[in-house]
Amino acid sequence: MFSSLKIVLILGVIYLCKAAEEDVLELTDSDFSTVIGQHDTALVMFYAPWCGHCKRLKPEYAVAAGILKNDDTPVALAKVDCTEAGKSTCEKFSVSGYPTLKIFRKGELSQEYNGPRESNGIVKYMRAQVGPSSRELKTVAEYEAFVGKDDVVVIGFFEKETDLKGEFLKTADKMREEITFGHSIVKDVLAKAGYKDNVVLYRPKRLQNKFEDSFVVYSGEPETYSLKAFIKENYHGLVGIRQKDNIPDFGNPLVVAYYDVDYVKNPKGTNYWRNRVLKVAKELSEVNFAVSDKDDFTHELNEYGIDFAKGDKPVVAGRDADGNKFVMTEEFSIENLVAFTKDMLDGKLEPFIKSEPVPENNDGPVKVAVGKNFKELVTDSGRDALVEFYAPWCGHCQKLAPVWEELGTKLKNEDVDIIKIDATANDWPKSQFDVSGFPTIYWKPKEKSKKPVRYNGGRALEDFIKYVSEQASSELRGWDRKGNAKKEEL
Repeated sequence: MFSSLKIVLILGVIYLCKAAEEDVLELTDSDFSTVIGQHDTALVMFYAPWCGHCKRLKPEYAVAAGILKNDDTPVALAKVDCTEAGKSTCEKFSVSGYPTLKIFRKGELSQEYNGPRESNGIVKYMRAQVGPSSRELKTVAEYEAFVGKDDVVVIGFFEKETDLKGEFLKTADKMREEITFGHSIVKDVLAKAGYKDNVVLYRPKRLQNKFEDSFVVYSGEPETYSLKAFIKENYHGLVGIRQKDNIPDFGNPLVVAYYDVDYVKNPKGTNYWRNRVLKVAKELSEVNFAVSDKDDFTHELNEYGIDFAKGDKPVVAGRDADGNKFVMTEEFSIENLVAFTKDMLDGKLEPFIKSEPVPENNDGPVKVAVGKNFKELVTDSGRDALVEFYAPWCGHCQKLAPVWEELGTKLKNEDVDIIKIDATANDWPKSQFDVSGFPTIYWKPKEKSKKPVRYNGGRALEDFIKYVSEQASSELRGWDRKGNAKKEEL
C-alpha cells in the first residue's frame, strides 16, 4: 500500500511533468502559420509519436520551454506531429527524419537547429539566437551584474575603435551559441574593471578556486593567437564541468572524476572533490581533467565496465592520447589520482577493453569478433575482411543476418573473412572504424598501411559479392573482378 506521502509526491511529479509539457505549443496544419507568426523567435520540433529519439527529447524540450518562456526576450518552443494533424506542415518544411528541429523568426523559417538535445544546452543555444551577439554594458551596475552571472562570461573593454574590438565582435558573432559576451566603452565601467583595450574571460563564483586565476586577460595577438583560441583554451579552466552537451570540448588524454556533481543542491560538496582534482591538474598540465555527474554519465561508466558508482567518493577513469581506456582501481585520493595519471601517461597501465568472451570455436562461415580478439581477427589478421557492426535490437541488422551468413558460406574458401561484432557489448578501434548507426559495414584491406573503408552499397547477397570481388587484394577463386561467377573447370 502506498502511504499518503508517497501518493502526494507522485501526484506532484505528474503535475510538474504536465505543467512542463503545457509550456510547449502543440501546433497543427490549421494553426501553425498563425501561432508561429506571433513569436519573434521560435524553435519547432517536428516529431513522430513512435520515434524513440523524440520520446527521449520531449522531457528535456519541455523543461527548456518552461525556462525560455520567462526570459526578458522570450523564445517559444513548439512541436508538430508529422503523422497526424501536422502532415502538410512537415512536408512544407521538408522534414524527412525525426526529430527535426528548426528555428523560425517572425513566422519565417530561419535556420536548422544544430544544437544540444539536453534542456540546459537548448536554453543556452536558443538564448544566443535572440538579440545582439554581445550585450553592451552601459553602467557599472550592468557590468557587475554581468560578471556575477552563474556562467563563464567574456567582456570586451574598449576605450577607442581598435582591431581588437573588430576581432571581438566577429568572434562574438561566431561563438554566440557557446559563450556569453558583453562589451563596454563607458569610462566608468572601464575604470571599475581596470581595463581599456582588453578582452577578459571571467569565471563564475562557484568555479573560482585557489589553483587558477578567476579571470584571464587577452590583449590581442590575432596573428599568432586568436581570441577564439584564447576562449577555447581557458573556458573550462584546469578542471571543467563535463556535461553531455560539451563532451567534444574535452580531448584526450583525459582523466574524469565521476561523482554527484550538483551546483544547485550541493555546491560545497561538489567543489570539495573538484578542488582535489584541481590540485592534481595544476601539477600535471599535459593531461585534460574534468568532473562529471555519475548519474548523467551512467552509460559512459558502463563503457568502463562500471555498473554503478557506489559511495560518495569519485570514481576515476581516463583515456590516453590514442583513446585507450583506463580505470583507477584504487580508492580516490590525491596521491592515487597522481599515480594513476602518471602511469597512464607512461603506458604502465593495462587498458580496459569492453568485451564479450572470446568464442571457443570461431570456425563458422561468419567469424565473431569481440573486444579482446578484434585486433587479432581484424586489425592485425593480415587478411581482407568485411566487418559488420551490429546491435542485437536493430531490425535492419536482424534482416541482414541471414544474408551475412550466406555471404560467409559463399566466401568460405576465399582469402576474405566475413566478420560481425556486437557494437553494444564490445570495444573496437573507434578512430579507424567510425560507427554512428546500425548496421555499419567496413571493408578492411589486409595491408596494414591501408585504412578501413566504409561500405555504402546495397545489402543484397549479389551486392556484397560484387563489392568484395572488386576490392579483394587478390582476385577471388570463384568470381572475377566484376563479380561474375567463374565457370568450374572439368
